[in-house]
Amino acid sequence: MEKFDAFVVRPFGKKNGVNFDEVQEMLIIPALKKAGAEGITTAAILKAGNIRQDMFQLLLTSDLVIADISIHNANVFYELGIRHALRAQKTLLIRSRKDEVPFDLKTDRYFAYDHEDPSASLDGLYQSIRATLLSEDSDSPVFLMLPALKPHDPKEFLAIPSDYSQEFELAARTGNKGKLRLLAFEAGYFSWALPAWRTIAMEQFHAGNFKDARESWEKIKKRSPKDIEAYEKLATIYQRLAEQEVSKNPDLGDELLARSEQAITFLFDNYANLSPALRAEAHALKARNEKWRWARCWEKADEKDLSKAALKSSLLTNAYENYLIGYDEDLNEFYPAINALALLKITLELAAREPGLWKSKYDSDGQAAKALEVYKKEFEGIAVVLHRTIANRTKKLQGIGLEDVWLDLTKAELALLTRNSPERVARLYQNALEAGLKKNKDFNMAASRRQVLLYEKLAIMPENVALVLEEYSKYPANRKPRDTFVILFTGHMIDAPGREHARFPEEKETLVRAKIKTKVEEILARIFKGVSPAKRHLTNVTGIAGGACGGDILFHEVCGELEIKREVYLALPHEKFVARSVRFAGNDWVDRFYALDKDPGTSFHILTESEELPNWLQAGPGDYSFWERNNLWILNAALALGGRNLTLLALWDSKEGDGPGGTGNMIKEVEKRGSKSIVISPD
Repeated sequence: MEKFDAFVVRPFGKKNGVNFDEVQEMLIIPALKKAGAEGITTAAILKAGNIRQDMFQLLLTSDLVIADISIHNANVFYELGIRHALRAQKTLLIRSRKDEVPFDLKTDRYFAYDHEDPSASLDGLYQSIRATLLSEDSDSPVFLMLPALKPHDPKEFLAIPSDYSQEFELAARTGNKGKLRLLAFEAGYFSWALPAWRTIAMEQFHAGNFKDARESWEKIKKRSPKDIEAYEKLATIYQRLAEQEVSKNPDLGDELLARSEQAITFLFDNYANLSPALRAEAHALKARNEKWRWARCWEKADEKDLSKAALKSSLLTNAYENYLIGYDEDLNEFYPAINALALLKITLELAAREPGLWKSKYDSDGQAAKALEVYKKEFEGIAVVLHRTIANRTKKLQGIGLEDVWLDLTKAELALLTRNSPERVARLYQNALEAGLKKNKDFNMAASRRQVLLYEKLAIMPENVALVLEEYSKYPANRKPRDTFVILFTGHMIDAPGREHARFPEEKETLVRAKIKTKVEEILARIFKGVSPAKRHLTNVTGIAGGACGGDILFHEVCGELEIKREVYLALPHEKFVARSVRFAGNDWVDRFYALDKDPGTSFHILTESEELPNWLQAGPGDYSFWERNNLWILNAALALGGRNLTLLALWDSKEGDGPGGTGNMIKEVEKRGSKSIVISPD
């Protein structure tokens, strides 16, 4: 059974001979967990914040509400009434037969338990929970009596706290991937997790941060298994990840593409529920995967066989037809139109070049000739309509003072496909590329460049293509490093004067520094194993740590000696951090801290202004501390940068007691995520 969230409405303590806290612990919680409940909330909302607002939100958004109506408790019936007024389904009544059921609920079904031995009713309650979750019938007397009344969509009423939104906006504006990952994790403590995850996932998606976006959208899909937007985004994400992986790991690339196609299948299975724009997107996604498979099936063929291999594959036709259907679904969507037109152009050129192969695809020469004529007319028709689509979209954008770089590139590609005028076509590409870079210095032109290179490889429109590629040659392709590796350091500070039990005494500094350097050199040797010195610049290595006296500063100094890029993550602003975590060890450590600050090879990042958790987070789990948050922030920054290429180097005496924000905690968090860890003893 799918995971779900539950909210329990019940009396508290012992009343009328029933120990309701015991019923909760011995019956309700075990039954919910057995059924697969992920979030179980009752008295937790009493900890902090606006109790009534939290309660209303949980009554509206919880997948299941269990209401114990054993006694005449005003709060229980008040909350039950709210639930019945807001949600038509998934409310389960339970009782212990202590009081008479109120008149208005006499006709309702409920599960009866033995209050003297609550655990004896566990299996029965579990079955009732399953039946309630699987039922599509209304169990609210409000909606049963008023059949025209429409239940509320919970997603519309989930309010994200304004101070959480401010943290998100700052992280998004500064491109702080680690902070976005941290905020996504912390949102999971709250009922408004779904809209918070969606906001973060959209930011990660549009920033091209597909690995983190995948994680966020998968969270959404797990919480909301029929979320159409999640499947739509994951279809694209898995396709892009497949493109990135296929050259390094073909098997993984194929697996990722299969996941993309699985998401697309979900969209087609729910086709009737999609808007025209989403139906267009579904077909375009399917076509993109088919186009990618088509290109892979001929790209390594001998030059003399290239045209035949490209024309022979049925994937060329399949991709074209899906792009065309996508455009027919929504004529405002220019992406499927330009891709349909491109594949038509390729088909027409290859058919003219390989007439025998083209004829062999049909039962007769007449059918082959007729199909070719149909394609020519379709090409002309799509070109005319697409020209009008582009003109209308451009006019609307100009009217509100906006521009769309991808629309400009589509206009340029339309000219490439329809005009035999290399200079004019090249000028359109020049204008589009310049506009893209002006709008965003990191403008990614890789996808449009790949399309033009595809034409070049197949020798389609060679005169036009040659001049267009000259325009692209002005902007060298972004040669991203082969991989980014992260060495994340965590470790003890130098012992404070008068510390009762020595952990990292000052006299061990030279020894510890040598140990850190040895281990970092060993990690580098593994990273560069089999890589020639001439190609090492294609691999990024970054060292990440805090800035405390002792292990952190020693690690950054060693990374500087070894010419490793350094990133310093401070829990607090410089002055506050120095006062909290550096100054007690003496002026020498303070000077060394500020030397890092002046080093051009070192970047600094600040978590927050004070040690107090933000207001929105204070209503979260009671054992979540500021320093634990700091650890998770640094870890998520390292994961966002290095992913599976993360190694933790820890200076640790292997003793517990340093708390949730300490070295031992960081090691556990890293191991949870399957990353490598190396421990150095300060002895």
